[in-house]
Amino acid sequence: CVKHKSVKHQPAKNLSFRFMHRGSPLEKAPDGVLKAENGTKKGKIPSHLYKLVKDLIDPEKRDTALLELSKKREDFPDLAPILWNSFGTIGALLQEIVSIYPLLSPARLTTELSNRCCNALALLQCVASHPETRGTFLSAHIPLYLYPFLNTVCTYRQYEFLRLTSLGVIGALVKMDDSDVITFLLQTQIIPLCLRIMDNGSELSKTVATFIIQKILLDDQGLAYICHTFERFSTVSDVLRKMVLGLVEQPSVRLLKHICRCYLRLSENSHAREALQTCIPSQLRDNTFAEDLQDDSEKLTRKWLQQLLRNIGDLSPDGS
Repeated sequence: CVKHKSVKHQPAKNLSFRFMHRGSPLEKAPDGVLKAENGTKKGKIPSHLYKLVKDLIDPEKRDTALLELSKKREDFPDLAPILWNSFGTIGALLQEIVSIYPLLSPARLTTELSNRCCNALALLQCVASHPETRGTFLSAHIPLYLYPFLNTVCTYRQYEFLRLTSLGVIGALVKMDDSDVITFLLQTQIIPLCLRIMDNGSELSKTVATFIIQKILLDDQGLAYICHTFERFSTVSDVLRKMVLGLVEQPSVRLLKHICRCYLRLSENSHAREALQTCIPSQLRDNTFAEDLQDDSEKLTRKWLQQLLRNIGDLSPDGS
């Protein structure tokens, strides 16, 4: 059983996934070019959005401004620099976050307050995702403000929303494939936090947490960090193994996809590859998930799994 210590938090300064809060937390954002509700083309900031940003520093108007801006943020990508450079705006968003800390334990958080905080987190994701603000967001260490939410274990829906939305912010950051993001995250407790969620979270939170670990592994420094000691490797490997066993009872193709990619990346390290020959779950070797992966949409996952088995010597180079 892998045990993870509680995380000490040091709030300081900034972080983002495309799972996120819209009407409900973590609704996947559309990728196409959209038009705003008022007919303005995506990207141009209408004047009333500037007023909403200004309203964020007014406690009486903040709730409405958070809701409206979180709804519109995907239609206006350049909202992020405005949020970051407007006087008092980031401070107001952080105030919304830290005000929730006393309600985490004992559990006293209401759905209304959770939704309001998720709207603030959605705007931070907007800032974290933008190329002009991502660097300063990290330099400010703002992701650390989210870690208390990732460290919660309460299973009530309003706490799960906070975890998922916070994971979404981190996920959006790692999705940028920016080495500076990985450098920052490796200096924090994000790996043990994600591993605990992968071990005990809901299916969706497990999926986002596994995606984050996957993106860390895909970076060379992330792979080197996790494989630097056997303890680090075995901690990650044990959690992945438990997740595979859980998928036998409760299948999830999207979660299996991320698990296979994590294993494949681990197998590209010589020391990890040798260990995987004995510790990889038998369910990945004996076609347990063949039926789940038979659809054409899962062709890439099948390819990853076959390459994994080739890397650890279960299959010959020609796949036999």
